[in-house]
Amino acid sequence: MKNFVEELRWRRMIHDIMPGTEDLLNSGMTVGYLGIDPTADSLHIGHLVGVMMLTHLQQCGHKPIVVVGGATGMIGDPSFKSEERKLLSLDQIKHNQECIKQQLSKFMDFSADCNNGALILNNYDWNGSWTFLDFIRDMGKHITVNYMMSKDCVKKRIESGLSFTEFSYQLLQAYDFKYLFDKYNCRLQMGGSDQWGNITSGTELIRKTTGGEAFALTCPLITKADGKKFGKTEKGNVWLDPEKTSPYAFYQFWLNTSDDDAKKFIRIFTLMGREEIESLEAEHDKAPDMRLLQKTLAKDITIRVHSQEALDAAMAASDILFGKGTKESLAGLDEATFLSVFEGVPTFEVERAEI
Repeated sequence: MKNFVEELRWRRMIHDIMPGTEDLLNSGMTVGYLGIDPTADSLHIGHLVGVMMLTHLQQCGHKPIVVVGGATGMIGDPSFKSEERKLLSLDQIKHNQECIKQQLSKFMDFSADCNNGALILNNYDWNGSWTFLDFIRDMGKHITVNYMMSKDCVKKRIESGLSFTEFSYQLLQAYDFKYLFDKYNCRLQMGGSDQWGNITSGTELIRKTTGGEAFALTCPLITKADGKKFGKTEKGNVWLDPEKTSPYAFYQFWLNTSDDDAKKFIRIFTLMGREEIESLEAEHDKAPDMRLLQKTLAKDITIRVHSQEALDAAMAASDILFGKGTKESLAGLDEATFLSVFEGVPTFEVERAEI
């Protein structure tokens, strides 16, 4: 069984790790979880770092849990946000949750007969029945306001304003960890580096209420070499849903990454082994103009998120745009892919009569 922490370490996917986490993971199968707020009906590629952490966790013999935040998604996480999120209805959240489930199944094995099969849970199922008075009496008394105020995710919002709704998010997420600890023996929570304060609040709540020990591990927030936010284009997020971002545009995003980004992304977003990646990097450096890393990265992740057929169509569309296509390849494109080829390309209209 591969060492999970070592696997993430060489892939440069660790930002913070609580002491004792590696010992826990080396002691046997560990249950670990990561939360995703269902704020849209699709994941975008910014979510993929956390998803890949869960994928590696399972491949290293441990059990991953994805918590879709049906309850916390109704509040909104204030972590490093400049303003309060729009609140979602329960019906919106349920719809988004079902869509996200379908996308996650391409990365993890959710088979019930698998010893370390992944689980998808909705925290509304255990938070929806709380009354306000019961929650603040039973959970709120264990975490002090001073402790919550010390977290960076709260301090950065104090001056601009932080509602009590958002302030309570930290305690709700902490309770999620405690619930999973009690019911599933979940002892590890993972997330982006902006979640460290929320995650450690969970380990503190577990310690105070059960005397048990839980652990935290976060990954870096990914940015591109030019300092811009990862996953953003001029038109917004790069989505996993082909209706929001076409497979062609998805493929092109990865194909157009810089050399520095490609070296970083191929470690994070593929399941290729260390020797294979280092060999690709060495070959790429001999002829950077051939863009071997970018092509390998774009192919691998487009197949995983979409399909081999979607990749073939995206590559055919790319050939057409750059004058390498044929009449047959043009005729074989579906309308959505055909139209996506010309997004961002200068065009003009010609009257049918002139043709």
